[in-house]
Amino acid sequence: MRHPATFVLFALLSSAAATTYPLTVTDDLGRSVTLKSKPLRIVAMLPSHTETLFAIGAGDQLVGADKYSTYPDAANKLPKVGSGYQPNIEAILALKPDLVLADESAGSRLTEKLAAAGLTVYGGTAQTYNEVFEKIAVLGKLTDHETGAVKLITKMRSELNALSASVVKLPKVSTYYEVDPAPYSVGPNSFIGVLIAKAGGQTIIPSTLGDFPKIAPELIVKSNPQVMVGLTLDEAKNRPGWNTLSAVKAGRVFKVTPEQNDALSRPGPRLPDALRTLIQLIHPEALK
Repeated sequence: MRHPATFVLFALLSSAAATTYPLTVTDDLGRSVTLKSKPLRIVAMLPSHTETLFAIGAGDQLVGADKYSTYPDAANKLPKVGSGYQPNIEAILALKPDLVLADESAGSRLTEKLAAAGLTVYGGTAQTYNEVFEKIAVLGKLTDHETGAVKLITKMRSELNALSASVVKLPKVSTYYEVDPAPYSVGPNSFIGVLIAKAGGQTIIPSTLGDFPKIAPELIVKSNPQVMVGLTLDEAKNRPGWNTLSAVKAGRVFKVTPEQNDALSRPGPRLPDALRTLIQLIHPEALK
């Protein structure tokens, strides 16, 4: 169960004072999480959390991270403890963390596994655009880096607003964004869907299907998108019925670089980089 925390974000931003411990917060699973003192040994099990901690000035409190945490460069020096779905519980315990940042996914069940092992665990990650900023604020609060969180949010908002202003008068371009060739895509209310809209595009996936749905290929053919992101032109041409799609015929099918994909798939500090990439693909004339 997700708990909207917009009012919490505004409260945190309005008083970027030092955190007072003991501190109790509610995570995305509805659990009460209490920190008796400032956490100095944190393990982050999501790349977005790792990036956020470094960006707000709390990187020196990290003692371990998941294997996908590769940004910034300093993250590569951290001991790696598996992933959310395949965690190395023994390695996590060996680091003696006073806080573990996990997700709320029922699929991984990592939060309850670690809590059962006696660790203090915050379970939650951003799924929507606004939740990205909410999570940054929460991590700032948890780690006693509220000032760093405020600075980061302010900088991100400024960059995102400037970028979206560059396409605000341009026509909306129907866009198919492929997360996985199953195919999985993105709904308009997901953080990627909102970024696509801010880039002057419009995801072809209806909101009724959810934020990151598995979809029928026929839906893509029927929608006939003008731009496709997440696969190569050859891959698109080889799928049944796709060689006649507008995006394929115009050659507007784009496979992003690994670095660009990381920025696009991680709901964290590199949101402006993600938006800039999408504008380059959807409305390249706006950045000239």
